Amino acid sequence: MDGLEALCLGLQRYAYPCRYGDLVKDYRRPVPQLCLAFNWVTNFIFDAHKHRLTTLEQHWLAPQQLRIYADVIHQKGAPLNNCWGFIDGTVRPICRPGEHQRVAYNGHKRVHSLKYQSVTSPNGMIANLYGPVEGRRHDAYLLRESGLLTMLEGGSHDAEGNLLCIYGDPAYPVRPQLQAPFPTANITPEQAAFNRAMSKVRITVEWSFGDVINFFKYTDFKKSQKILLSSCAKMYMVSAILTNAHTCIYGNNTSSYFELQPPSLDEYFQ
Repeated sequence: MDGLEALCLGLQRYAYPCRYGDLVKDYRRPVPQLCLAFNWVTNFIFDAHKHRLTTLEQHWLAPQQLRIYADVIHQKGAPLNNCWGFIDGTVRPICRPGEHQRVAYNGHKRVHSLKYQSVTSPNGMIANLYGPVEGRRHDAYLLRESGLLTMLEGGSHDAEGNLLCIYGDPAYPVRPQLQAPFPTANITPEQAAFNRAMSKVRITVEWSFGDVINFFKYTDFKKSQKILLSSCAKMYMVSAILTNAHTCIYGNNTSSYFELQPPSLDEYFQ
């Protein structure tokens, strides 16, 4: 099986959690070969392109681009004029593990799960992805373990050196490069208006989480997510990379909402 055929197989299986036996007729190959090809594609994409989600050192995240993102978000009604992206965590359900069930259990969602942290930009792209960690962990734990604040200290500014930030929900601490809503206790009308306006634009980060599992449903099929038997984290990372590639070609709800084009496929993978 050549690389193109293996990629088609990988895309088909990521798009929907079909069994290898169901693909034998399409690819005219035995199940063991299909399994090897799928694993090869997953490993190749992960090894060659994971840096596109684990570092902010991308040309489409250059200082001049971040200023454009901040301006677009501000024009959409955000009170902040220096916010270029949004951060949030997501809980991905997994098959109940045979061991360490309490560690993987998320009491809020009432499901065994893994958690990921994502930063998105107004052009619809996933700029950074960290994880997984155990489902019981708080978003603040992911932030600390990811080292994202250190990355932002070095790269969250415009071409003139002006400080830029990302925005998250109340679970995150307030830092120069990371802003969050005002606490609701004793909140003033002006602060409440700020929170409402920022919430309207921050919701787009959740759209990106939805895109990953809508386009590549394999990672949303809980029975296939077995932490001791399959590479759950690697497959979710690959799904996010493929989601970015899909966004480069077709755009998405976020890019349409902010009226901002994502990079081309060639620009993203250069």
